[in-house]
Amino acid sequence: MTSDWKPSASIHLVKLRAEVLSRIRIFFQARGVVEVETPLLGNATVTDPYIESLRSGPYYLQTSPEFAMKRLLSAGSGAIYQICKAFRANERGGRHNPEFTMLEWYRPDYGLHGLMEEVDVLLQEVSGTEAAEMRTYESVFLDCLNLNPHSANGSDLKEKAVELGCLPVGFSGLNREDWLNLLMAECVEPELGKNRPTFIYDYPVELCALARVRDGVTPVAERFEVYFRGTELANGYHELSDAEEQRERFAVDSRRRRDLGYEVV
Repeated sequence: MTSDWKPSASIHLVKLRAEVLSRIRIFFQARGVVEVETPLLGNATVTDPYIESLRSGPYYLQTSPEFAMKRLLSAGSGAIYQICKAFRANERGGRHNPEFTMLEWYRPDYGLHGLMEEVDVLLQEVSGTEAAEMRTYESVFLDCLNLNPHSANGSDLKEKAVELGCLPVGFSGLNREDWLNLLMAECVEPELGKNRPTFIYDYPVELCALARVRDGVTPVAERFEVYFRGTELANGYHELSDAEEQRERFAVDSRRRRDLGYEVV
């Protein structure tokens, strides 16, 4: 008799997952953040060049509940959170699956560092981690690669990738954003959060995604990612609210998708 019918998760992990979800709900309830549920299917999907959507008939399965939750925010919902399924094509491996569960929440009155602090407290209360360290994107690049990510050009980044032996197969056509992502994923991330979570914030402007750009001597994107033991656990933004700039970013994303031969929606 075979055991192919058995679930891939152990009963211990099933019970642990239930406990984690319960702790998350208690955490947000105590802070007055309202739990919501939004549709999994939509008429449109993201423009992100590096996220591929799954279809269900004429509709797209959500890659995250972001856009639907922002409709609620625009209608005056206040702080909200959601624990839901999300779907992304071509995401399969030891740490990824085409179907997965994610937690997403929004704090209309928080700035970037206020949200980072709340994520840190959530990790401590739900996962029992120590208080996190906070580091800028620039500082980890300088420490790990001896390279300034804001001033280095594409050639500098490519040269560093060659030096470290982390060139991908068929790497032609990579832009500065691609080289930054490659070096972060292959050479920096494995060094992060070895003993406690590490927050990385103030990203290069090319990696702004849906975040605001803060002007200064060195403009930076007001976004963060948090890592623990070399794995990204979460990311967040000080959300862009300028409609015209947002529209232009979507157009840039669409052009990039077209250049890469991906579907443009």
